[in-house]
Amino acid sequence: MATERGSLGLLALLPSLLPSLLLLLLSRAGSADRCSWRGSGLSWEPRSRAVEQVHLRCTEGSLEWMYPARALRVLLEPNVASAQHSTVCIKPASDFQGASIYVERAGQLQLVLSEAEGARPQHVSCFSSPSPQRAALFLQASPQRDISRRTASFQYKLLSNQSAAGPDFPKMALLEAMCRPCDNMELLMAICSSDFVVKGSIRNVSHDSENHMSQVDVSVQKVYRQKNRIFQQEEGGGEWRGPIQTLLQCKVKQGGGDFLFTGNEHFGEAWLGCAPRFKDFILVYQAARERGSNPCEFELN
Repeated sequence: MATERGSLGLLALLPSLLPSLLLLLLSRAGSADRCSWRGSGLSWEPRSRAVEQVHLRCTEGSLEWMYPARALRVLLEPNVASAQHSTVCIKPASDFQGASIYVERAGQLQLVLSEAEGARPQHVSCFSSPSPQRAALFLQASPQRDISRRTASFQYKLLSNQSAAGPDFPKMALLEAMCRPCDNMELLMAICSSDFVVKGSIRNVSHDSENHMSQVDVSVQKVYRQKNRIFQQEEGGGEWRGPIQTLLQCKVKQGGGDFLFTGNEHFGEAWLGCAPRFKDFILVYQAARERGSNPCEFELN
């Protein structure tokens, strides 16, 4: 479906895009080494047909294009030359408007995100990268008769084809989710490499069938590690709480008891990886420690 739409979009855009693409070398180049970019179509020369180029050398970041005009070419490239990234994921801002996003594949433009789709909150678009070292996006501004404020803003993330522990949300959204319990080695690796590791219980589970997501609201007893402040204490010295996202097809249900929640952050949200019952984790970790096979030390108290 995406290929068909992309082909139709390409046919409609070719007359206006080809002259611009020939002038890529004449366009103003973006910074050679940065994770995010912010710019405006109002700053361009009115009669210029050049395509603005932006070069982002990071595995994740953001782009904000205010007053979109004509076109913008964005080259996404990991900051490690040897890295192999097979998947690109984009999460548009809730007020995304004014442009559509295409990916370049062998000289063709394939539609990834239309302006109408970008307005959907929590909508994440993932696609395979044409090259393991880089991906080129093309933002085409939508026709408009006035200069009313429009902003095409999104977050991006480049993903490798290897995951240290547990399912990787955007990759699994593109392929097929593996909603299975982690084995002992995956669990031991998860406590070493996850973005967050917390002990807690499930307060509530809510489901969003439209976006194929579930949210697990966790009452936290102890935060062993967290990359950002997703799990926070309520005002007035209340309990610690935090939301964890997972795929709807994993069929997470509310259950009693304490769990060890691990996982990674994507676009500022915590996504579930391994989540054993805490008592089961203790048995696995102590057995590995006695054998000297634990990959890292973990504070049990």
